[in-house]
Order: sequence, then C-alpha cells, then structure tokens
Amino acid sequence: MTDTPQRTRPLRVLAAMSGGVDSAVAAARAAEAGHDVTGVHLALSANPQSFRTGARGCCTIEDSRDARRAADVIGIPFYVWDLADRFREDVVEDFVAEYEAGRTPNPCLRCNEKIKFAALLDKALALGFDAVCTGHYAQVITRADGTRELHRATDMAKDQSYVLGVLDDRQLAHAMFPLGDTATTKDEIRAEAERRGLAVAEKPDSHDICFIADGDTQGFLADRLGRAEGDIVDEAGNRLGTHEGAYGFTIGQRKGLRIGTPAPDGKPRYVLDISPVTNTVTVGPADALDVGALRAVRPRWCGAAPAGPGTYTAQLRAHGGETEVTAEPVDGALEVTFTEPVRGVAPGQAIVLYDGTRVVGSATIAATVRATAGVS
Repeated sequence: MTDTPQRTRPLRVLAAMSGGVDSAVAAARAAEAGHDVTGVHLALSANPQSFRTGARGCCTIEDSRDARRAADVIGIPFYVWDLADRFREDVVEDFVAEYEAGRTPNPCLRCNEKIKFAALLDKALALGFDAVCTGHYAQVITRADGTRELHRATDMAKDQSYVLGVLDDRQLAHAMFPLGDTATTKDEIRAEAERRGLAVAEKPDSHDICFIADGDTQGFLADRLGRAEGDIVDEAGNRLGTHEGAYGFTIGQRKGLRIGTPAPDGKPRYVLDISPVTNTVTVGPADALDVGALRAVRPRWCGAAPAGPGTYTAQLRAHGGETEVTAEPVDGALEVTFTEPVRGVAPGQAIVLYDGTRVVGSATIAATVRATAGVS
C-alpha cells in the first residue's frame, strides 16, 4: 500500500512545515520521491511568541525559523503564510464557544478540517499545486478505480487517522502523508532527520493544545469567559459545592471537584453532566458514566456515506482504543449503538468510524444515552 497518488508525472506539492521533525522528514521524503515540493509555514498567532512555553505549543517565530532552515537543507523554496485570522475564528473561537456551551471539542480536528485541508488547500490549489503534504501518521490508499481511502498508519502506536477523520473526498484527493506507511519509531524518524542534516532532529515534540502554551485550559477559558460561580449537585439535585465556571469541567472528570461532603458509599464521584444554561455541574458514581448509545451530528464521510446500518469499530478520543458499534445515518445525523457500554463519552467529542483500517467518516457527538437509563 502507498500513500502517493498513482500518477505518471511528478506532483507540485505544498509541504506544511510546522518547524518540527515529522513535517520536515515528510517534506524531505516527498522531494526525494521526485515531486516538485515547496515548503510553507503557517503563522497561526497574531502574537507568535505566546504559542510556546518550553516544549509546549507550536507556531512560534522560533518554529518558522526551524522550518525555513529545514527547507534550505532539503533544497526547496519556502514561504510563511499568515492564517492567524482564520485560525482564531475557526479554531480558537470555536474552542471557546464549545466549552461555553458545555461541550468538549477537539481543536486538532477543527484545524485539520478548517485550516490545513481547507484554507491552506484552497490556496494551494489556486496556485496550481496538486497536493498538500503533512507529517501526519496516516495513509491515503489509491484503489484500482482511482478512488482514494484514508487508512490508519502502518504503526498503530503513532496512528493519527482519528484527527484526520474530518477529511472528505475532495480533500483526500489532494492529501499526502509520507510518514504513514513506514513502521518506524520516533527515534528512527529522528535518526533519519539527522542523516538528512535536519537540525530539528532532536527538537522536542509539541504537547497539548498549541494555542494554550502553558497547558492551563481552565485558566485560558476563564480569561475569555470570566468566572461565574455555580452549583455542583448530585443526581438528586442536592447541592454539594460550588465552582467558578461550568466550562472548566469535562464529562468523566474526577479530580479538582472540590466537594467537601463525601459520597454516601465512600466512592469517588465524577462529572456526569454540564449545564451551561443553569451553570450547574452534576456529579455521581462511575457507573453512571456508562454509555450505551449516542447521536452525532455533522457527519463527514471519507468516501460515500453508508446506505444503511453497518457494524464498525469506533474511536472516541485521539489516543483511545477501538470499540465495536452499529451505526446508521438518520436524517442527516448518525445514530450509534455500542456492543458493550463505554465510559465517559462527552458531547462535542468526535466519533470516528473504521472498517478495518479504513476510516469511514466522523461526526460530532451531540447526545449520549446511558447504558442504564436517561439521555445526557
């Protein structure tokens, strides 16, 4: 299997270079394969220094310089494109709005959907490029009939297909992931970068959410949404404590609840529900987190939409495992039933469906049905 388009001519490829080792090696591999590669670094912050603290974050002036040096070594043209306004509107403001509404978003999916394979891809195509190349670990497989499929990376430990599950047919037709079909460890990727003379070989990976450089999501949200005291209650509505903003909690959270009264059974309590309307956080026992079914909205299919119900595996988190489900598109949404209950599923998260290693599509979780009773 290969992730390179089956064409007789070299492609004009725009390589998105973050300044990290993965995207640098991906660009180098694309150039080595004979493609006409141009590197581009996306300036995503109006204040680039604010996007990194140590090894956290990305998209800084330092990163753009690292990307430029890598492009010079590879021997390809290099540009910096300012997409800060689009990133703020489509990713950062969306992230804040989702938390304000009591949902738990994944900004990496939104960035892939709206920035790297929308704003960037549209500009690339307008300039005559054939494909956008990134350092993601995933594969695009070209079938005999010319259609393309998104598959997991050869190495499941590094697979990033979950955050690419938002890509549609058009976007897949212009996507290139040179790292996806090689079973190499990160140390081997770094060793390859060193052999190629790329100074980013030993650069630490970025962590967490790139625009929250210090990792303090709750503080980031509080700065933008303000502090709003509300109640923490049990399932019966009994007041157990207070909080400074319901947006600071996620479904399944155990730590940081600051509840003074212990549960009657002495067991830990978890966040079960977040109501932005009443600014209330509901907590309860772990087994109340078990979900038997869910409804997801805004489905995006990596190919034709399923014609009816089917059995798939589903992934609910970027670093989560797979679980067997039955799923069916219904009235523009996706109805999903789990073979076995799963725990801690939050509205706002993405569910990505797989048929073996093939990504079928993704959707945003809107509501969950408890394995016992009730809808959250």
